[in-house]
Order: sequence, then C-alpha cells, then structure tokens
Amino acid sequence: MNHDGGDPELARYRQVSAELLARWPENRIAPDLDRIRALLELLGDPQRSYPVIHLAGTNGKTSTARMIESLLRALGLRTGLFTSPHLHSMRERIQLSGEAVGVAALLRAYDDVAPYLAMVDERSTAAGGPRLSFFEAVTGLAYALFADAPVDVAVVETGLGGTWDATNVADGRVVVITPVDLDHQQYLGDTIEDIAAEKAGIIKRGSHVVLGQQVQAAAEVLLERVHRLGTDVVRDGIDFGVLRRVVAVGGQQVDLQGLSGPYEELFLPLYGDHQAHNAAIALAAVESFVGGGRERLDPEAVREGFAAVTSPGRLEVVRGGPTVLVDAAHNPHGARALVAAVRDGFDFTHVVGVVAVLADKDAYAMLVELEPLLAEIVVTTNSSPRVLDADELGEIAADVFGSERVEVVPELPAALDAGVRRADEAAARLGGGVGVLVTGSVVTVADARELLGRADTVD
Repeated sequence: MNHDGGDPELARYRQVSAELLARWPENRIAPDLDRIRALLELLGDPQRSYPVIHLAGTNGKTSTARMIESLLRALGLRTGLFTSPHLHSMRERIQLSGEAVGVAALLRAYDDVAPYLAMVDERSTAAGGPRLSFFEAVTGLAYALFADAPVDVAVVETGLGGTWDATNVADGRVVVITPVDLDHQQYLGDTIEDIAAEKAGIIKRGSHVVLGQQVQAAAEVLLERVHRLGTDVVRDGIDFGVLRRVVAVGGQQVDLQGLSGPYEELFLPLYGDHQAHNAAIALAAVESFVGGGRERLDPEAVREGFAAVTSPGRLEVVRGGPTVLVDAAHNPHGARALVAAVRDGFDFTHVVGVVAVLADKDAYAMLVELEPLLAEIVVTTNSSPRVLDADELGEIAADVFGSERVEVVPELPAALDAGVRRADEAAARLGGGVGVLVTGSVVTVADARELLGRADTVD
C-alpha cells in the first residue's frame, strides 16, 4: 500500500475505509432490507432521483455493467456505476462518468452520511440486530453520491443475490440477469432454482427485463416472475444475440443483433465468447433504457462505447515474456468460461496455473474445469483471511491433476515466481507458446496485480 506522504486528506480517507471495512463483511447477508431502507429514508431516498439499470447473476455482472456504462457515456449521458468487489481500492466501486470517485468527494459524502449511519446502527442494535454492514454503508454512499453529482442514470450491480441485496432498495427501470449458476450456496440456496429465485428478486413491476442465456431450471424461475409481474422481457439467443465473432489483436470483433437491428464491426477489447454475449446483453439493456428497445442507437457511439470498455482482472494480460494472465474466476461456471476464453483468444501450447481459492468455494469443481487447460499448477494462498490453506488445496489439486503436475507454494509472491520459472522452463523445451494464468479468486487477482505493478488505484 502506498504511504500518504503526509497528506491529511488521504490519511483520513484511509481511516474512513478502515472504519467501513470493520463493519459486518459483505460475504454475509441478512434476509431483510430494513437497515438500508432506514438509512436511505433518512437521506431522502436518493436512489429515487435518477433511473437505475440493475444487474444480478452469477457471473459476468461486472463486465456487463462496465459495458453498459461505457455505452451510455458514449451516448452523452452522465453515468454512475456501482460494482463489487473492488480489486485495490474501495473507490473503484463507485464511479462517476467513468472515473473512480475522488477522495475528496467520497469524504464529503461520508461526512454527510455518517450521522445517519450512527442513527441506524443505534436503532438496529437496540432492537437486537446488527449494525449496518460494510456493503450496506457503501451502497448508501453510492446512491447519495449519484444523487449529488447528479447522474442521468446509475448502473448498479448487486453484491450477493438479489432479493435481500442492499442495492435492491432501488427499482430498476431496466433489470439485467446474467447467467445463473451455483455459487454462494450457503446464502442463496443449494439449487439453481433457489439461486435464480433469489436473483429474480430485483425484477419489479414495470421493469424492462434483459435475460442472458440461462440453463432451463433458472430460465423457468426467472420467466415465472416476469410473467407474474407482467413485465417486458427479452432474451439472449431469441430477441438479441451474437451474430458473428472473430478473434482480433487485443480482443475480438463482433457483430451483434440488437433489439432494433444489427450492429456490425464492433471491436471489443476483451476475450472470449462469454464476453461477446455480455456485450449483446449490454447492448440490449441500453436499447431498452434509451427507447424501450424500439429506437436504433447511433452505431458510431456504440462502436466507441464498446472499444473503450475495460474490465480489470478479467482475462487481463499483466506482463509479457512469458505472458501472464489474471482472471477473477471464482466458481466452476466462471472457470469453465475462462478455459474456453483462453483457448479462444491465445495460442498457448503450455499453460502454467497459479491458483488460490477461498475456503467457502468449490475448489475441487473449479480445478476439474481448469485441468484440461493447465499443463501444471502452482497452488498458493492470497491475502484474504478466508483463503483455503495451500496444503489443503494442494491435496485437492493432486487428486485432479496428479501429484507430479502440482507444486505447493504457500506465499503468492513466491508462487508467481515459481509459475514464471516453470513457464520459462517449458518455453525452453517447446520453443514458445507458453503462458501463466493466475486465477481462483478476486483477491488472488488483486494481490497478483499489485505484485506485478498493475494496481493503479491502490490507496
């Protein structure tokens, strides 16, 4: 972490960040919205002062949200973007017109909101409940900042689930559900149907609903809520979708079928078929927002918006010689998409994995998905207190890969060195076509990016 160099504003920001992070962590949720509703009522319900595009789903939410925001900005709208989790700085979660909220602006918002945080904390604890969680407090800050800016539209990603997610105090004019799969079962339920029902909670009467491609069990649950509420719905592969995609230097070129017609020769600086489908979802969401899906968007603005998209930590090249990629895949569905994207976008003959996984994830299923891609794997840990022990992950990896393909290196800096060393050795044997893939958790990726000097927003 950078030192503040005597800057009192930055020092105070770090104090505020520490106070917020000391609250109930975001990987825990309670099945109510009482505290966040109380906070926002005291603040004058800022989330009602602008339209919201609301996203839920198991994978692809952050990339899709960033694409939607970039398209809206290219169309000339003032945007707010709320995503989670962050890689390096809490400020990454709250963006105004494409930039992370500044330290001074965040501190002003916190000073305005802090007395009301204390009031809600006091009421809740007096009734035997918890204080506002970290995620609830930051959600309140985001909604207040968007109102103060002001923004023309806020693009808001749920943190965990949907129905009981703190962001769900807003009613999305457009609601996006990216593909649903198994994750966070301890909070959302053990089946696809349970998880889809939880995600479906952000669909409100009057919303325009955009659905990514879903397995049948999830689709049935989502469509049941859509029809019960009488909302409009469009679906990837039926009402919009990917017409064509070709791998290109730095990403891919795609032709998309929008709700109002085709949009051709769009450069997307992200890799993989799943990102092309995220782009189709984003396009349909913006069409739904701007003209109910009936008005064609300016094709040049669409091209500009997609070409400007970034998604740090999502199959991102962070160094060369050998090529080192980082990806935040943290569940089996994400690992499966990652494998397909690496094979699609890179001409590797030998890939070395550097993997650290949180203890509450299905590490075995993730490694099964990664095994066909990885010639060898270095298992390690990251900076999260919830990380799975390296020796335990090593035992799981040995079951999947065979012990001869597995190296256990408990500390991530040394594990990165081991991965690069193994890649260099393979390149010497094979003459090239070798890469290193760092994955398993958002925290793993954040730690690796910082170690490799790519953490632009560390504060």
